[in-house]
Amino acid sequence: MNVTIDWENASNTAAIPDEKSCASWVNAAQAAIAENSVPAADAKPLSLGIRFVDELESASLNSTYRNKNYASNVLSFSSELPAFALAEMDEKPLGDLVICAPVVIREAGEQNKSEQSHWAHMVIHGFLHLQGFDHADDTDANVMETLEIQIMESLGFADPYLKSASA
Repeated sequence: MNVTIDWENASNTAAIPDEKSCASWVNAAQAAIAENSVPAADAKPLSLGIRFVDELESASLNSTYRNKNYASNVLSFSSELPAFALAEMDEKPLGDLVICAPVVIREAGEQNKSEQSHWAHMVIHGFLHLQGFDHADDTDANVMETLEIQIMESLGFADPYLKSASA
């Protein structure tokens, strides 16, 4: 099942992944989740917002919603629509990803990764959060990271948790 993406570049950065790339990464992640789980009773198409922002907007959101005073590489905001509203919709909105372009570009350089690989990882990582995955403890982190590695490798990217994973 394909995920519909509402893509927006609200940053001053031109070198961000296009909507087609983001869609391919999200759909690969959704396929991996589907392979590893019981099919959902509600088989509605999924939708997702992806917004690329600058450090000021990311830091503001991170401060407001997480009490962290810095720009984050990716923030995930789950849809909080009530069940009765979701039942009336043709698709299930998962929520929104807010990705800080300057942070992702800087991290890719610091970690000796290709920007494309790091972009893919941030989109996949955020998408998995919207699907209920987390890394709050070691057990959950192991499950989430194993799935991220599997998805990244299926797309031809190296393990994103290696110290110098280049694609």
